[in-house]
Amino acid sequence: MSNIIMAVACHPDDIEFGMAGTLLRFQEKGWEVHYMNIANGSLGTEKYDHDTIVRMRREEAMNACATAGFHYHESICEDLEVFYNPDLFGKVLSEIRDVKPSVILTHGPYDYMEDHVNAGRLAVSAAFCRGMGNAKTSRPSQKFDDPITVYHSMPHSLSDSLRRPVIPGIFVNIGPAMETKKKMLACHKSQQSWLDVSQGNNQYIQDLIDRGVYFGKMSRRYEFSEGWIRHNPLGFCPLDSNPMMDVLGPSGDAFINEEFEKTTRLD
Repeated sequence: MSNIIMAVACHPDDIEFGMAGTLLRFQEKGWEVHYMNIANGSLGTEKYDHDTIVRMRREEAMNACATAGFHYHESICEDLEVFYNPDLFGKVLSEIRDVKPSVILTHGPYDYMEDHVNAGRLAVSAAFCRGMGNAKTSRPSQKFDDPITVYHSMPHSLSDSLRRPVIPGIFVNIGPAMETKKKMLACHKSQQSWLDVSQGNNQYIQDLIDRGVYFGKMSRRYEFSEGWIRHNPLGFCPLDSNPMMDVLGPSGDAFINEEFEKTTRLD
């Protein structure tokens, strides 16, 4: 198993909101971290033209990566053009084959936003096809058969598209990573200024804090937490593969939510 973890999210700042704390905790344990937003953030403004906001959001994401010491990967399409299609699939597959992660973090199929759902579908399908030599990629890439464990993040809405709360299967303690997580989000200045005008000063950073507190309270163990649901391992990794628990569990920084686990069994 490689000590490489890769986040594949939809928009610039999605990783910061829902995944960065866990990525930073893995990094503390010596893991290499890769960061990819599929969409370029082109619609995240009411002030700038297309080329300007795309350039700004790319620079912001790169600055966030530099703040954390992550490896940055370029976006591959426009906002609202994140579709499950052969073109984007081939591009995501090429990136995953280049990185060869043993853990992928991505959005869940229960997310409230269609862009997020499609980004997760692309990441999951690309991980599944990592060893299929005939799978079409955007550039020559070397297939690999090493196991990958996929985890899905909590939706920004805290509920699914039908308003039902989404309950994590694993809680991760992100308290030690909160300051860096906030600094990463603060790099997305175009989004912070936009939301501060529309929703009030510092609402952008406060939203990140509130989410950490929300899942921390739900965990009944941590002050700040991120939640995860482990993808079905069939075709990806051994049935008992759970590197999030292997890496963070022994130090008490992650635990399995048994209430969720009960919903995965018929007994």
